[in-house]
Amino acid sequence: METTLSTKPRLNYGTLLLIVLFVLSAVAAFVPLPHPSAASTDALNTADIAWMLTASAFVLLMTPGLSFFYGGMVRPKNLISTMLQSFVALGVISLVWYFVGFSLAYGDSWNGLIGNPLTFAMLRNVGTAPHPTLSPAIPFVLFFAFQLKFAIITPALITGSFAERVRFKGYLAFIILFCLFIYCPLAHWTWHPEGFLRKWGVLDFAGGTVVHISAGIAALAGAMVLGPRRAHRETAFSTPNVPFVLLGTGLLWFGWFGFNAGSALGANEMAALSFVNTNLASAAALVVWMLLEVSRGASPRLWAPVSVR
Repeated sequence: METTLSTKPRLNYGTLLLIVLFVLSAVAAFVPLPHPSAASTDALNTADIAWMLTASAFVLLMTPGLSFFYGGMVRPKNLISTMLQSFVALGVISLVWYFVGFSLAYGDSWNGLIGNPLTFAMLRNVGTAPHPTLSPAIPFVLFFAFQLKFAIITPALITGSFAERVRFKGYLAFIILFCLFIYCPLAHWTWHPEGFLRKWGVLDFAGGTVVHISAGIAALAGAMVLGPRRAHRETAFSTPNVPFVLLGTGLLWFGWFGFNAGSALGANEMAALSFVNTNLASAAALVVWMLLEVSRGASPRLWAPVSVR
């Protein structure tokens, strides 16, 4: 009895998402949207613009750095999938932020809880003109770009808690839902002038609440749902890929200068203080970590195995 393989293409989730993206792109291309231009360059500070462009690039580099950092800590067979979990956020979250995420976080406030999803959807009302409250000295579109980098790295931070343990399509659904229902509302509460936490006096400089607390709690929840890693109890875990871990650490350290100093939203004294404090804090953490390892009897050579021939 002969069997034949069907060549009829199946409508999988990738095809469906491609159709949705095509429709949204067509709307963005053909629906006229206002993008206000700066009426005068006098309203913009060129030094602030230069620094914020640089800081935005710094923060973007943190996500590839995170992929190397996490990738160096997993088993070789899961290296690529773990790194891709960070890299894919660069594309997926960028589109989510463009279509609706930025508007949910910074759009017209609804009772201090969430932004109007239509206020800045597809960069509507976002252009080179400054925003009177959110970006008074830089183009509003630059503020959009800087905040986008925070939105990208936040779900990527969570991947360390369930590395090697989730399906890729499930992870894609997770980061979209996390961005829409966790990150954007929390950013609105904390960073929007009308957000209820902001009005209560909550101060979140460079994302201690919006980025790190939300990612940390989400990571803890993921670890609790998935449970212990029983496989690691049964088999010895191989030595981590030290060069990848060090490369990732260096890129993250570098990116932190933009992450923290860029949160001053200008080339000013706050940016200078944040820049120096970032380096001092990172240096102190590195030295304390090494000393703790030595105090526990470990080698200070960052897990490097000794080869004797």
